[in-house]
Amino acid sequence: MILHFYFARRFLVSFVVITSVLGALVLLVDGVDQARRFANDDVGWAQVLGMTLLHLPQTLNLILPLIMILATVALFLALARSSELVVTRAAGRSALRALIAPVMVALAIGVLAVAVLNPIVAATSERAEQLTQRYRADGRSALSVSDEGLWLRQGNAEGQSVIRAWRTNSDASVLYNVTIITYEPDKGPTRRIEAETARLLDGEWRLRGAKVWPLAAGVNAEGAAEEHESLTIPSSLTVERIRESIGRPAAVSIYELPSFIRQLEQAGFSTRQHEVWLQAELARPFFLVAMVLVASAFTMRHTRFGGTGVAVLASILLGFGLYFIRSFAQILGENGQIPVILAAWAPPLAAIFLALGLLLHAEDG
Repeated sequence: MILHFYFARRFLVSFVVITSVLGALVLLVDGVDQARRFANDDVGWAQVLGMTLLHLPQTLNLILPLIMILATVALFLALARSSELVVTRAAGRSALRALIAPVMVALAIGVLAVAVLNPIVAATSERAEQLTQRYRADGRSALSVSDEGLWLRQGNAEGQSVIRAWRTNSDASVLYNVTIITYEPDKGPTRRIEAETARLLDGEWRLRGAKVWPLAAGVNAEGAAEEHESLTIPSSLTVERIRESIGRPAAVSIYELPSFIRQLEQAGFSTRQHEVWLQAELARPFFLVAMVLVASAFTMRHTRFGGTGVAVLASILLGFGLYFIRSFAQILGENGQIPVILAAWAPPLAAIFLALGLLLHAEDG
């Protein structure tokens, strides 16, 4: 038990050190990138630093598998150089038993990443997106999905429009039971439009069965209302932009994701991407365990055998390969080519069995 605690402490120290180093590097690189992005906007260094700090959790969450591989490599290289691995095996400890502590720490880190880091990433990425729209003020759309339907905001220098629809088709190009409130700068709401359907075309909404109420002061809105079989209003939105607004499941906390998926289903959107993301997040601890096992399979040997650099490079390349396969499987799942459960859970489980096979081969020949 004491030896397990010793290995766990050494692994945790390696993880913290590597996370700190990579975090500082990410801050430096992303800070330069944010300064370049907002070079033409009225944004000071304080705002740039704030944006950089908001992006940090998301980036660390993205490179967490790489951090896990490097922490494992650093741990076992240090143990091999000090001959502690040799002493451990001489005392009757097999390689698999020596891995119990690092694997348990990796599993705990994965659980914390899902339970704690995921909501932080969702909150900070959403805040970063809001600040980006505020700093640039380029009329980008904002989208919200709730039990009351689908909400959109569009606008430009001439004014803003708020759109609510009860549901949409699968590609978000047609809205049903639509209400539109238009606003002019410094004048408040100017008209209200209700329509049976609204189809998004190039630069415009084409409404069917529309009724328009003017909202000017001193005007009888109902008396001045007009009905139109077909009506066209300009739009700054595109179907791609709407899809992007709802297509970022990382911006939704894992605790809110199940209800968000249900709301998307009620609104008529395809929820497959969010379902794959939810299952992939639940499988993340096992994928981090796989990264530890993969890295240890190449580095749990004495340095006198040579080839340490090749072994480290092989472990990192294999880790990148497994990460690519995991991402590719998620894409196949999102496109409906393989089941959701298979897309999310097959890569980490297959990686674990692959690493265990390599360890058993190295241990027992």
